[in-house]
Amino acid sequence: MPEIQNPNQQGGGPDSKMLLFYAVLFLAIFLGLQFFRAKNGPQKPNSAKNVPAATKEQPSQSSGTAPAETASQPAATSSASKAASKTAKPVASKPATPTIEAKSETTTVIESPLYRVTFSNKGGVVTSWILKKYTNDAQTKKLDLVNEKAAKELGYPLSLYTYDRQLTPDATRVKSKLNEVLYKPSATGTLKAPATISFVYSAGGLTVRKTFHFENSYVLKTDISITQDGKPVTALLAWPSGFGDQEDLPQYAQGQINMETGAKTGFHLFGGPNVNEIAAKKAISGKTFHGPLDYAGVSDLYFASIFLPQHPDHALMVTMHHTIDLSANGAKQADAKKHEAPVLGAAVGSTTGEIRDRLFVGPKASDVLESIHTAYHYNLEGIVHYGWWGWIAKPMLWILRFFYNHGVHNWGWAILILTVIFYSLMMPTRVTMMKKSLQMMRIQPQMDAIKAKYSKYKATDPRKQEMNQELMELQKKEGINMFAGCLPMLLQYPLLIGFYEMLEVTIALRHAHWLWLPDLSAPDPLHILPIFVILSMFLVQFFTPSPGVDPKQQRMMAFMLPAFFGFMMWNIGSGVALYWAGGNIIGIGQQ
Repeated sequence: MPEIQNPNQQGGGPDSKMLLFYAVLFLAIFLGLQFFRAKNGPQKPNSAKNVPAATKEQPSQSSGTAPAETASQPAATSSASKAASKTAKPVASKPATPTIEAKSETTTVIESPLYRVTFSNKGGVVTSWILKKYTNDAQTKKLDLVNEKAAKELGYPLSLYTYDRQLTPDATRVKSKLNEVLYKPSATGTLKAPATISFVYSAGGLTVRKTFHFENSYVLKTDISITQDGKPVTALLAWPSGFGDQEDLPQYAQGQINMETGAKTGFHLFGGPNVNEIAAKKAISGKTFHGPLDYAGVSDLYFASIFLPQHPDHALMVTMHHTIDLSANGAKQADAKKHEAPVLGAAVGSTTGEIRDRLFVGPKASDVLESIHTAYHYNLEGIVHYGWWGWIAKPMLWILRFFYNHGVHNWGWAILILTVIFYSLMMPTRVTMMKKSLQMMRIQPQMDAIKAKYSKYKATDPRKQEMNQELMELQKKEGINMFAGCLPMLLQYPLLIGFYEMLEVTIALRHAHWLWLPDLSAPDPLHILPIFVILSMFLVQFFTPSPGVDPKQQRMMAFMLPAFFGFMMWNIGSGVALYWAGGNIIGIGQQ
């Protein structure tokens, strides 16, 4: 039996080509998905495939067309007014309803262990919605879900949207009488949840009542009614201006289009067994979707505002898609170049003219979403998308949560435990790979003899095919499968992509610390992990038997693969780099 030498000193063969093929294939898949993310969104929301069967679209808000249920109301009111003017006696005009209006602007705060919500009686809207368990991206203060810049231009949360042009003449629905008047609040100051706050306005025949009941959860109850001269006005409750974790251009860009199947920032329409999403680039402002809608709303990468109608069959949702100008790289100079950033909002109401629904405002945490149920007992898990690799990403998240909740209480250590488990499960395939490599090394002299026999022919000579045929027959005779050695690598690729997808959308890893890493969902700020990945993968290449590898190809692979994976880890979540680095350490030990 020939002496077994250092595998990095062996002569040419097919395994290196397969290894290079899979490396190039993985690079093509990764870059292709990134290209697909930039150039493509999900299918059009108004297609029969993506929209619930009972969903109908109404003309955009710029057309001024109201739903069929309310479109005839202004004409009927106008005709009745003309008839009355002919028959009525000239008497002193009196308001149809008593005037109820505040004299000055006041604020009311609702506070619980989870949130601190500040209302203004000007419009009866929310000016601040702080989540106490989350911080902003700089991790300097508690996160405010109200996007102040966008809200000033496009409207504050819990403002009202109506199709009546007399009430809302502005195309963005911001300059609405309903959102500008001073409501009379039921209380001012600070209230501890559970608590109820009401706002009432009445003048000139218009009466508006807005009531919100808060519990010690992320769900509140809404009760809105609007009448004009005693007749109901169809109105919707709106979250019109995005979220407070979007403050600069990179944050807006990060949450837009998922590379595979849907919107991370987008609209959610649920009217059956599947969640239908409308991505940001596909959304048309002012488009109305009718029920049945078990839930409907808007979300970004980590947070959501989702309405849960009490009567899904009568629910309707209007999409809001506007833009605001932001300076590049957060520049504050007056002459800084401005870029348009998309801002999404949603307004949800009922064709009955009243809004007695529930509203979820909070994090897209899996345990939270699982606990919230619609009128038909569905939960909100569907608003988190893992793409094509959900069948891998979801089990990974369940395992991580188990380790985090039962002992380690740190997501970084939970990732490393998960890494040990996966590499232990793949140990049999690594043993198989090693055995096949040793078998290849034993028949290396025979393979070299066959290659020498055909060395005088050029690569384009048809007789080179005879050489490959002889090599394959020799391997078949010895019971060697050249593809078996690539099995561990093929198994790792789906795990890596699934892990990447899971980290992208899992809010639990947002701002999760591990040793020097401040955020496992963001790249390593010191680039220690990517550098370690490069060095450790070079050692993996060195210790992995590579029989039949041409020396030039061996050197190329020894540097190309570590450089490729190091570059990839340089720009993605450090949780993925931690998983890959831990796997390299285990792999070296196993080899």
